[in-house]
Amino acid sequence: MKLILSTEFAVYLVGRLPTDIQVVWADREGHLDGDASDAEVYFNPGLLKPEVLDKILNAAPGLRWQHTPSAGVNHLLTPIALSRDMILTNSAGVHAIPIAEFVMAFMLNHVKHLGKLHQRQTDHTWDRPWKDSTFLQELLGATVLIIGAGGIGQAIAQRANAFGMKVWGSRKHPDPLPSFEKIVGANEWYALLPAADFVVLALPLTPETKEIIDAKVLRSMQRSTYLINIARGALVDEAALLTALTEGWIAGAGIDAFATEPLPAEHPLWSAPNLFVTPHTSWSSPHTRTRTVDLFLENLRRYRDGQPLRNVVDRAMGY
Repeated sequence: MKLILSTEFAVYLVGRLPTDIQVVWADREGHLDGDASDAEVYFNPGLLKPEVLDKILNAAPGLRWQHTPSAGVNHLLTPIALSRDMILTNSAGVHAIPIAEFVMAFMLNHVKHLGKLHQRQTDHTWDRPWKDSTFLQELLGATVLIIGAGGIGQAIAQRANAFGMKVWGSRKHPDPLPSFEKIVGANEWYALLPAADFVVLALPLTPETKEIIDAKVLRSMQRSTYLINIARGALVDEAALLTALTEGWIAGAGIDAFATEPLPAEHPLWSAPNLFVTPHTSWSSPHTRTRTVDLFLENLRRYRDGQPLRNVVDRAMGY
């Protein structure tokens, strides 16, 4: 059996593959170090450019299974990929812990104004914030609405619940979930917006969810609401977000994903008021790649044994 493996995972894979496996290494630009025409499996490096994926697919017409270290797969659903009878698996769940912690960091930074306090340190200013009783707030009793109560959303809910927050969520099948006070259907979260102190986006990008956070939705939030996006940038109408921040429709936002990445240096969101920009890094920790490789190797064993794979993506649904 021949596999195409990303060079970015080489250090994690060497010595852990079955001895009868043949490997063709591929870099992020799609350059291959051997003949991939008879390869069955491709383990890509994540956040792969669609044109690079198509390059790999054209070089490997016999691929039967592709695994991605990402949770989202919108960038992998190219016309060529969809035309192939090929299984796609993702790494949903692998990134839940670091992303959930990142969301809590966004929320804590917002209520504790850590950036402003650090600026006072830089300015050598001993200005105690309790002079203004509204300066520092608490998460206890605040309401967070998590749009997308999948694995990542549930990890966020668990941590928010531990802080004593009221946790609401939405998902396609609104069955009760631990740590959530309320779960509604995928299209029923709009009615909850006016009562949410925090709105967190943790859902996949599909044609139906593109720019679901538009001007109308932003207008429906409280002026004190804080928006957090750790999913996909195109979930948000960025022009509407810029207006909302500039005109004070909402209190602020923590955005880790953008429609165009890297975010262009001249993009106005860099200097938008009350916006915390991070470079799509909420998923990162020393443990995510180890978990990803463990998942891939478990699925490789299943694939060779003819067993069902974990984390199979419904390509028609996009997740």
